[in-house]
Formats: sequence, C-alpha cells, structure tokens
Amino acid sequence: MANASASSSVQAAVVTASSIPVPQNQVVPVLKRPRTPPAAPGMVDYQNTDHELMKRLRAAPSIEEVTYPTARQQAWSPDDLPRTVAITMHQGSAILSMDFHPSHHTLLLVGSGNAEITLWELGPRERLVSKPFKVWDMAQCTLPFQASIVKDPLISVNRVAWSPDGNCVGVAFTKHLIHLYSYSGSSDLRQLKEIDAHGGSVNDLAFAHPSKQLCVVTCGDDKLIKVWDLSGQKLFTFEGHDAQVYSICPHHKESIQFIFSTAVDGKIKAWLYDNMGSRVDYDAPGLSCTTMLYSADGSRLFSCGTSKEGESYLVEWNESEGAIKRTYAGFRKKSNGVVSFDTTQNRFLAAGEDSQIKFWDMDGINLLTAIDAEGGLPSLPRLRFNKEGNLLAVTTADNGFKILANAVGLRSLRATEAPSFEALRTSINPVSLKVSGTSAVASVGPVNCKVERSSPVRPPPVLNGVDPMGRSVEKPRTLDDAMDKTKPWQLAEIVDPVQCRLVTLPESTDASSKVVRLLYTNSGVGILALGSNGVQKLWKWPRNEQNPNGKATASVVPPHWQPNSGLLMSNDVTGVNVEEAVPCIALSKNDSYVMSATGGKVSLFNMMTFKVMTTFMAPPPASTFLAFHPQDNNIIAIGMEDSTIHIYNVRVDEVKSKLKGHQKRITGLAFSTNLNILVSSGADAQLCVWSIDTWEKRKSVTIQIPAGKAPTGDTRVQFHTDQIRMLVVHETQLAIYDASKMERIRQWIPQDGLSAPISYAAYSCYSQLVYASFCDGNIGVFDADTLRLRCRVAPSAYLPQSILSGSQAVYPLVVAANPNDPNQFAIGLTDGSVKVMEPIESEGKWGASPPVDNGILSGRTTSSSTTSNHTPEQLQR
Repeated sequence: MANASASSSVQAAVVTASSIPVPQNQVVPVLKRPRTPPAAPGMVDYQNTDHELMKRLRAAPSIEEVTYPTARQQAWSPDDLPRTVAITMHQGSAILSMDFHPSHHTLLLVGSGNAEITLWELGPRERLVSKPFKVWDMAQCTLPFQASIVKDPLISVNRVAWSPDGNCVGVAFTKHLIHLYSYSGSSDLRQLKEIDAHGGSVNDLAFAHPSKQLCVVTCGDDKLIKVWDLSGQKLFTFEGHDAQVYSICPHHKESIQFIFSTAVDGKIKAWLYDNMGSRVDYDAPGLSCTTMLYSADGSRLFSCGTSKEGESYLVEWNESEGAIKRTYAGFRKKSNGVVSFDTTQNRFLAAGEDSQIKFWDMDGINLLTAIDAEGGLPSLPRLRFNKEGNLLAVTTADNGFKILANAVGLRSLRATEAPSFEALRTSINPVSLKVSGTSAVASVGPVNCKVERSSPVRPPPVLNGVDPMGRSVEKPRTLDDAMDKTKPWQLAEIVDPVQCRLVTLPESTDASSKVVRLLYTNSGVGILALGSNGVQKLWKWPRNEQNPNGKATASVVPPHWQPNSGLLMSNDVTGVNVEEAVPCIALSKNDSYVMSATGGKVSLFNMMTFKVMTTFMAPPPASTFLAFHPQDNNIIAIGMEDSTIHIYNVRVDEVKSKLKGHQKRITGLAFSTNLNILVSSGADAQLCVWSIDTWEKRKSVTIQIPAGKAPTGDTRVQFHTDQIRMLVVHETQLAIYDASKMERIRQWIPQDGLSAPISYAAYSCYSQLVYASFCDGNIGVFDADTLRLRCRVAPSAYLPQSILSGSQAVYPLVVAANPNDPNQFAIGLTDGSVKVMEPIESEGKWGASPPVDNGILSGRTTSSSTTSNHTPEQLQR
C-alpha cells in the first residue's frame, strides 16, 4: 500500500475469492513501516492514509452525521430492555459461546466446555439437538492435531455462530478444528465440513459475504486470519499480527468488504480481501484483549476488552479516523478474564461484569442500569441478545443459562411454549444433571384389546378421570388459554371429515398387514410405517408450489417413496409367526438409518437405498424394543422377549451389558441424559430405572392398575421434552411420572365417551399435548400437564361409512406426532392404512384446555369420575 495510487478505484480493492485463486500455503505480506506518529489517539498512520478502505469509511456518513429514524428520537425506557428472568436452563457443562438464530428469534445455539454444541428451542424449553464432540475424519487432519488430541484429548468450544441466512452453523474449537453444519429447520443439523484451520486454538469464527459468496473467517493462536469457502477450500491467509489473534469482525461499507481483527497484545488491524496486507493498525484502549461489534444497522462500531492488568474498557470508535469517540463508565472491579458484551436495537449496550449485567444507552457514557438476574451469575457472565433485542441469554455459575425478556420477548416465548415445570425441575439436585440429548421416543406396539376384569390393585381416588394428586404442579396458563377463559368452555368433538384436515397416504391400505409401528422422520418431511408383515414403507412430502417448505402437511398427498432399485425394506421373518411377533423400530437422529425387527434378526437399513447394511441379534430371544443412545448412535438399547435389556455396540458387534430386572418381555425404553438414566417398561407392568454410567438398576416401581383391571399388556414410556416428566401408557391408563423420584403425579382412566382400552399414546412435539388412540377407533387429545381431555376425534371423522358399517373393526394401533407441528399427528390402522390429521385452519388447534376453578373443571364435564363421592375438602387438597 506504500505505492498505492490515491486515485485507484475502491471497487478494485474488493477482490472476490473466486477471481483470485490463492494457493493454500500463500500468506499475505504485511507492512510495518509507520511514517509519522499517530494522527489520532490509538491509531498508527501508514505511509498512505488515503487507501481504499479509509476513503470508503470517510465517504460514509460519520457518526455525528448519521440521520437516525424517527424512532431514535423517542424517549427510551429501561422497560425496553430484556430484564425479566423468563427461563432458567441447565446445560451440564460450562457455556463458552451462544448465538441466536438470525430469523427464528427463540432458537439458541450453545457451545460448551466439553466441546458439545446444543440447539435449544426456548419457547417449549426443548433441547432440539445435542452434538458431542468427535473428529469426523481423523485421516484428513494434520499430524500436529493428531498428536495433540492423542496427548491431551480435552477440547472445548471457543465460538458458535449462525450464518446470516440461518442455514449454516460454524463451530470453532480450542484445538485446530472448525466444524460447519447445514441447518434446514427443527433438529435437522447436518455435518457439512470439518476443517483443520489453525495451529493451536481457533479463537474466533464468523461468516462473511465477499462478492456474494458465503465464506467463513477464522483466526487462531498461530497469529493468522484465514478465509474459507464452505467446501473447506482456503481462499485467503492474512498475516501481520505479532500475537495470537483473539477475535474477528467482518463487515462491509456499501460494496467494500473488510475484516477487523484483534490480538491478545491489544493491536487492532483491518484487512481487505485482496492479499495486500493490513490497512490500519489501532491500539485498543489499555492494549486490552478486545472484541469488536457493529450496531445492528452497521453504522456504529464498538469494542469491549480487558487488559492484562484487569482493567475493562467499553468504547465507541470513529472508524473513519481510528479514534475513540466515547468511553463508557461503570466497570468497578478488576477482572481475571475478558468481559463479554453485545449491542441491540441500535440503542443499547450490555456487558457482563461483577456477577451482573450492565446496560448503557449508546449515546450516553454513564451506566443506565445493572441487574443480577435474580442471582447465580458468574463473575464474568457471557451474554447474547437475539436479533430483535427482546431476549437476552446470559450464562450462570452452575453451567446453565438464563433467558431474560422484555414484554415483547415474553409474548414470543409464550407463543411457542410448552408449559414449564419448575416444581419438578427444582426438586432435582442441579449437580446431578447431565448434558441433555434428544429423548428417545417410545415405539409403541398394539395392545391386546381383550381386557381382563379382575385386579387386586385399587387406584387412589380419581376426579373427572384425572388423579387429583400433584395439583401444586399445575402448568402456567398460555396466552391461548387466557383468551379461552373469556368464553364458555366446551369439549371439541370432531365427528365429521369436514371438521378437520385429513390425508390418507397412498399405497398404504393393506388389510393383510396392520400398521404396527409408525414414525415421523426427525426432519419432519416424511413418515415411516412398519407393517405386521415386516415391510417398512416411507412417504416423503416434496417441496413444490403446493408445499413450498417441503414439510409434512395434511393439505398435500405425499408420494410413496422408493429407491430406483425398487428394493423394499423388509425384515427377516424366516421361521417367524408374524401374528405373534413383537415388532420394533428406531430411526437415527439424522434420518440416515433405520433399525427394525419383526420377531427375527435386527436389520439396519440405509434410508436412501433401502439396502441392509448389517443384521444382528438373531433370536432366540427375539428383540422387542429398540432405542438409540441419545449421545452415541453406535450404542443401542435392545429390549428382549426374555425380559432382559442388551446394551449393544454396533461398531464392535458386542453386547456391553445385559440388564436384568423385569419378569416379562420389554415393551418400552426411554433415555433421559438430563437425569442420566434409562427407563424401561415391560409387559409385567413394571418400570425400571437404570444408570447410564454403570447400567446398574436404581429403582423399580409397579404401575397402579385400576380396580377390576388385570396388570397385563404392554406398558410404554416416553420422556417429556424437559426430560424429567415421563408419559407412561398402558391399555388401562395414561399417567405422568416425575422420573427423578419415579412418583406418579397424574393419571387418567378411560371412561364415558372414551371407555375402550388405550391402544397407543404419544406426546406431541414440545410435549404440549398427548395424543391417545383407543380400540374402538376414538382418538383423544389431552392437555399434557393435566391429562384433561381437550378434544375427541370420532372414527366417523376419518373412516368412510363403508368401513364403519362393515363387520371388520378398524381402529388405530399406533400414533405418531409431527416433530415440528404440535397440532399434527398420524395414525396407523388395523387395515394397513396411514392417515395424517390436522385441525381445520380456522381453528388451528385441537380444542382448548378446560378451565379450572379451585381444582374443579368448570363448564361442560368431559367425563365422569369413577369415584365421584369427594368432599370439597378432598377436591381442594
């Protein structure tokens, strides 16, 4: 730049990554020849200050000249700040980085000290994805990294970041690597590329768009800044810092793209994508280790850092002059680490210091307010605003985080919330909590609808079909519920096809093969059905004009999907009586593989080709239930016909543990890594709790069978999204248990209009509802917390009159809940058909929660109690 022409075009300075192929070993020369003393405090002036970057910055309106929208002139209130603690969650490991999705404002990405990344949907408090660290391809990594990870396997996350469009995720680790993922919604986080990016720690990662090409910018302990495309090709290497590069801040002014970088020695540099070296050289205040951020509208530049002496500085820069425009006051203590900060609403700054969150108005230097978020913050809490500025995530000292909200943020959380359950959550010692994975959803089989009429077990009193114990854990009412209170409540009864949206999947009806297992794919774009003949069928919704998002919908008929080879996914049923076999199925988290059995060997199928990858566990005994370990797809819990549970490692083809505790076959398995347990259920009406660490049995309980009923038939289990509550399903009841203590807190017994045995039940997504099917064809939609009936769907709503009047009874054997839409479910029937159901658009949901007055349902009674002689004192207890 010493010889650069002052009249050279700015556009020429913006060199696209595609137009200049850069060898991977090329580094950029750097100028270290300051000609004069700094022209402004903190800035080293190079021989030619009128280079392209500085000209463009000066051509843009200065800080003083920026004309703000009218809203900026209005009075701002501290109530605009997210200061109310709305959510407190436990992560299980120290949180080192957080980032909100750029458009889905309640979706939070978290990176942890154990190198795990987690995706949280904050409304329902649901952990959508947990990705423990693993090297994707060791052979592609450098020898120094291979030696480093062998010598010391400890590794942490330094940074997690969303791409600007929300379709990619980047993760930087403390050793060499970055991981790139693609994201298409819900829990669909897929591996994209692993890059051995830097020698030592990768300290920061950010996305940028040089010449409209999405790239990843990284920096590290090797004093370098590098730019990569999403295929892992290195486009630029910028060299010039004399110390480890701590952070990067890509930005653009009109058409010019550039990067600010900061090093641990307090030096700030700026780079263009042109291999011409560093353009400017600032000194951070106090030569502090600093992070730089722009305001949301890109007009104002701020930095916050902490010096070696522990002094913290929050400043606004006049970027065109390299001068500090404003220094904010309010830091009180010397810090042992670097203060974290963020900006929001083009108006506020926030920083975490002294176990507090401190807020400033950008236009004033004095502290606006400081809060402790009800306590529990570390000395230097990390924090992050969502894009709207109505939610603020802040880390806690016990390896968790809190979500603070303003009034708008609270409404956005409630719009998608699954009811909180703090009474249960606080009953558990936080120290015992582990990093949560996705809870295993029980694959549930049909029940024997011939119910025995004798049972020595008598249940506790039941009011309106619901066990009244545990009233202290009523869910907070949602906004919809509050609105529903203004009108008389009435049970929603769907009796006609015009009262709901319904689609029957093509090529599904086969009277010779009942649908005995049913799953949505985790991505929510397909449905997988296992027939009693051992054949699995797959339907996928295409992305087209009728269905632009490509998700499952009852408004579009999905095609029956098969590979070009015409292969069927057929289980080995050699020598098996399929009428007596107990089928089982489980789907891998990324929808790549399905594992199933129908009385014979377990087969592992490739979901794209339908080819059998391997078979294992040949009977006897036969496998009766399958569940992937939530943190390792190579580990499978397999329930067996002989009442044992095998913990099987697919990779080494070995049973690692054999669990014994049941008396009859295993009918359900569900993991909770929050509680570090596996819960099993059996045809013996027993629930057993096993430690995931040691596989030792912790506890065993017997479900309480209603009087006059026999403790026979399958018992199934499924964890709530909070991984503490658990749905227990038996033909005689629905029940909710607190799995931390294995105590029942709710029970519903079939009665009145829903008096037939229960054939299946499952939580909706977000665990807001429970869908239950009955052996007479009825379907009940229940409030998940209270087990109160919201809606009844009669068989006449989904079956044609010819079937209803026929001699063969047709009813659902299985129910599956859409993983993305809490009001969509699918049913698999005894005639082999699969149907998807949704409420009509004008309703949008399946009924409303029955209002409660002093614990007694008001309005129309949904069902009468089997024991109705309660005194008022008993009802209110």
